[in-house]
Amino acid sequence: MAWDEWEQAKAAVASRNDSEQMRLNQLPAEGSGPTGTGSGGTDLVVHDDVLGKLGDMARSLRDQLSKDGDHARVATFEASNDLFNGGLDMGAGLLQVHDAWNTKLATLKEACGHISNGLDYSRSTHRKTEQKIVLGMNALDGTPMTQSRIYDQIK
Repeated sequence: MAWDEWEQAKAAVASRNDSEQMRLNQLPAEGSGPTGTGSGGTDLVVHDDVLGKLGDMARSLRDQLSKDGDHARVATFEASNDLFNGGLDMGAGLLQVHDAWNTKLATLKEACGHISNGLDYSRSTHRKTEQKIVLGMNALDGTPMTQSRIYDQIK
C-alpha cells in the first residue's frame, strides 16, 4: 500500500460517524468462561498430578538434552580445527555452527529447567494457598471451604 492510499484510508475511516469505527475481537458475553468450559466465570482448576507430570517431562527432556545433545561437540570442534589448519575456510564456518549449536543447546536446557522449576513452584504455592484457605474457612456444617465452594457461595 502506497503512502497516498494509507492517507486516503485513514481519512475515510475518520469521516465515518457510525458506531463501528473501532471493533475489538472478544469472546461472546454469554456462554464462555475463563477456562473455556462454557460455564461463564468458573474457577481456575489446578491438577497437581498433571503439573507434576509436566514438570517431570521437562526435567527428563533437560537430562536427555544434556546427554544426547553433546555427542558431536568434540568431533565437530576437532574437524573445524583440522579444516582451518589445513587452510580451508570451511573450518571457520564449521566452528560457527559448533558454537551456535552449543548456544542453542544451552538455551534449550535452561528453558526446560525453568519450566520444570516454575511448575514445581506453582504446585507448591497453590498447595500452600489452598491449605491456608481451607484452614481459615469452614461452612456452617463444619466442612472445609475450598476456593470453588467459596466461589459458589458468592454467586
